[in-house]
Amino acid sequence: MSDLDKILVQFEGDLQPVHSEQALEELRVRYLGKKGIVTAEFKMLGPLPPAQKPARGAELNMLKERVTARLSERREELQAVKLARPTIDLTMPGRRPQVGRLHPLTQIEERIKRIFRAMGFSVETGPEIETAFYNFTALNTPEWHPARDEADTFYLDDERLLRTETSPVQIRVMQRGKLPVRMISPGRVYRNDKPDPSHFPVFHQVEGLYVDKGVTFADLKGTLLFFYRQLFGPDTQLRFRPHYFPFTEPSAEVDASCYLCGGKGCRLCKHTGWLEMGGSGMVDPNVLEDVDIDSEEYTGFAFGLGIERIALLWYGIDDIRLLYENDLRFLRQFT
Repeated sequence: MSDLDKILVQFEGDLQPVHSEQALEELRVRYLGKKGIVTAEFKMLGPLPPAQKPARGAELNMLKERVTARLSERREELQAVKLARPTIDLTMPGRRPQVGRLHPLTQIEERIKRIFRAMGFSVETGPEIETAFYNFTALNTPEWHPARDEADTFYLDDERLLRTETSPVQIRVMQRGKLPVRMISPGRVYRNDKPDPSHFPVFHQVEGLYVDKGVTFADLKGTLLFFYRQLFGPDTQLRFRPHYFPFTEPSAEVDASCYLCGGKGCRLCKHTGWLEMGGSGMVDPNVLEDVDIDSEEYTGFAFGLGIERIALLWYGIDDIRLLYENDLRFLRQFT
């Protein structure tokens, strides 16, 4: 066996236990590096007689090609094993995926819409930039009313403003002239309020309207009682306190019995047994006449409630500003 054959046999022996790319690279340097075994044989060509150099050089080239080929084959084998090996380490602890959630205000709004849809109410939307006519005049709000002041309303110019309630949607729906009307209009509204735990310049309301022949205050009470019992539980009771709203006459504030204490009094209801929920009343005949609805033939009721108000009560949140700070640590609590 020639000395070069012995080198090849030695190389094959050294190649067998190689099972990593790092070990393969070390073997390549050992044989083909600058100080490698095969490289050293090439350096010994110089002292040979000229007649022997061609044959010896050819043998060395064949050895180098063989070593290089075997190194490439083993590299491909190692890569194939690596690809076939599972990429997931089953011994590692799992990582909980980040799953998105609906904002608590969206959750409350969707719940409200489901209840009213079950009662036959449609869901209507309208522009958030309104005119003074739709936001005030058409809702029977006189020029002297404080709600029209810049201290309470965001005006864009003399006529346009950011709507202060979603009631303008009711006017737009009634203007279509299709009766009866049974609708709610959820959406964002704007008031020039300084932020504090119970006030924010942007919040959400749901306004409701039902106009048909023979609609009475008893229909209003029955509708709201059914809604709040669906929302807070079957034992919920309502009370109506006389109030004033330009859009309705007669008007009333609506209170619901505290769902937490059952009306006995607790921290949530400030020990009164009642939760203030919103306004309501019979649609003022002037509003109906202004949209060409005969108030002698048709009557209707309207109501409004705040989504933030319900969210604060439902989730036990004591500061409305938390709903708008976009703190994921806070929002992830609500599923």
